[in-house]
Amino acid sequence: MDLGFLLHALIPSWNSVAVLVVFFAYLAIAGSMLPGKLVPGVTLQDGSRLHYRCNGLLALLLLVGLFGVGSKMNLLSPTVISDRGLELLSTTFMFSFLTMVVLYATGCRSQSKGSSLKPHITGNLMHDWWYGIQLNPQFMGIDLKFFFVRAGMMGWLLINLSVLAKNVEDGSLSQSMILYQLFCVLYILDYFVHEEYMTSTWDIIAERVGFMLVFGDLVWIPFTFSIQACNNDLEKKITSNLHHILGWWLLNNKVVLTLAAAIANCFVFLIGYLVFRGANKQKHIFKQNPKALIWGKPPKVIGGKLLASGYWGIARHSNYLGDLLLALSFSLPCGISSPVPYFYPIYLFILLIWRERRDEARCTEKYKDIWAEYCSFVPWRIFPYLY
Repeated sequence: MDLGFLLHALIPSWNSVAVLVVFFAYLAIAGSMLPGKLVPGVTLQDGSRLHYRCNGLLALLLLVGLFGVGSKMNLLSPTVISDRGLELLSTTFMFSFLTMVVLYATGCRSQSKGSSLKPHITGNLMHDWWYGIQLNPQFMGIDLKFFFVRAGMMGWLLINLSVLAKNVEDGSLSQSMILYQLFCVLYILDYFVHEEYMTSTWDIIAERVGFMLVFGDLVWIPFTFSIQACNNDLEKKITSNLHHILGWWLLNNKVVLTLAAAIANCFVFLIGYLVFRGANKQKHIFKQNPKALIWGKPPKVIGGKLLASGYWGIARHSNYLGDLLLALSFSLPCGISSPVPYFYPIYLFILLIWRERRDEARCTEKYKDIWAEYCSFVPWRIFPYLY
């Protein structure tokens, strides 16, 4: 295997840098200028509240439109991303690392008294680097946490569209690719349609901006959530003299699904979507109006604070179950001939179990006896009657 080729492919090119700069510049300008609903975030410790302009759907549609027009006018190739997979991966990783260096240094020097920007330094370098120092750092009026999540989700869609263009260009569009692309598009569009719900999630409320979040949003989400289309077939790429190593799984592996398998795959996606979106919507509405009906009935509330109705009365963090089913539905179109396409749901399972335990510890400390009462009323965690 040609290690020189591998090392060369890992070096970011000026083209990959330009693609990334244009992408981030667009997101910054569109996020600041396009109209959108101004959504108040949670109340912080000092009584203040951040506000988020939820115009992600409009920004996404405009971005895809510009991408399409640019391709039609031959200003860029629709396969620009799939042709430069590893270059863009390494460029984005380097950007994430440099961004975290700046955020870490800024957080250590911060004298802010506000809850959002007040530094939280443990003195443990690895802990502070990984988990972050500030809750909601900003740059030129842009909330970086909200910006990074948006960049990751839009980047995921752009990668998928570029893979789809490559698939069409090769004349090998398959039923499996259509299902995979359809599920991902629906999921990403739904995310931006309900973008305001993001403001009441764990990521925005509790996670500080550390390398875990920066790398996770900018690198992990777009480049591993699309792994169902990806296969590191190094020998094939080297011998075919392509200029990237990050190959695309469904481009290189033909999967024939039976009608029953395709229908079952659709049901997994639908059930996952209903649980994921339903649970998140119920929690968001409850935080906005604690008396709002859930499934046509007044909500049961533990200690006046914790929702124990609807999906949240069935299992703690039932939204994680929906997320796992959705991840599985993205992989099922690839069949069972290889474990590679199942990397994402396996990783997500480990991540959500870990996150659920961290949240359990946080809620135990925060709510004390109320949380114990809630756990007694809702004993199941993520998986009803199993865990």
